[in-house]
Amino acid sequence: MIAITGASGQLGQLVVEELLNTVAANQLVAIVRNPAKIKSFADRGVQVRAASYEDKAALVQALTGVEKLLLISSSEVGQRAIQHRNVIDAAKEAGVKLIAYTSLLHADSSPLGLADEHIATEAMLKQSGIPFVLLRNGWYTENYLASVPPALQHGVFIGSTGEGKIAAAARADYAAAAAKVMTLDNQAGKVYELAGDHGWTLSELTAELTKQSGKTVVYQNLPEDDFKAALLGAGLPEGLAAMLANSDVGASKGGLFDDSHHLSALIGRPTTPLAESIRAAL
Repeated sequence: MIAITGASGQLGQLVVEELLNTVAANQLVAIVRNPAKIKSFADRGVQVRAASYEDKAALVQALTGVEKLLLISSSEVGQRAIQHRNVIDAAKEAGVKLIAYTSLLHADSSPLGLADEHIATEAMLKQSGIPFVLLRNGWYTENYLASVPPALQHGVFIGSTGEGKIAAAARADYAAAAAKVMTLDNQAGKVYELAGDHGWTLSELTAELTKQSGKTVVYQNLPEDDFKAALLGAGLPEGLAAMLANSDVGASKGGLFDDSHHLSALIGRPTTPLAESIRAAL
């Protein structure tokens, strides 16, 4: 059986949908805090089991009989290391044979502050003795598309990436890769650096946005503190604003670029082009 943590999240639901194309529903275990959120999966025969990242005993129970586990990194930045420790310890107790973990692109050398908890989790996996595979995910194109409506309204797209190239891909591309790895043999020990086929700058993103929308949008590069202040002003929580601003600065240093093409090779098709993602967002 294959289990997925965080199965009610945006990535998790896409992974389950992908797996349902090739795996019998009763061989999939969707682990969620609130089973009501994914009742549609249960209706289709997926085993939905309740457990949170904080509850190790519930995790052990949820992982009983599971051979492969996709550990989708927790959404709670700052709490990830503790929560991931619970999942890894529970997996060991339950006899899980392989863990795939959604880490961060080039986590071991990344300039992004976000990398710290991923590095810690990778170290825990090494210490656990459980065979594991790393899915080092780059940025989701959707991370930037959330800023499209205000950019169209004001004619300005703000950030701190400078001329740093971002090899982002659609969330669905990363989900397809994760599902593929969960169904392949001999994955233990592999490290996949997953990113889009083509890098682009935020200036290039705004040029494409202008072209498709017919409204002029320009990119305005801000110092990290100013960008964080703008995000706070837009109503984002302190921690998220700080993380996004820091990640943009990391991107300016090449932290979100990769040209290995591991992602498109895994999914057997090109990654979703920026133009297509923008078209879907408009």
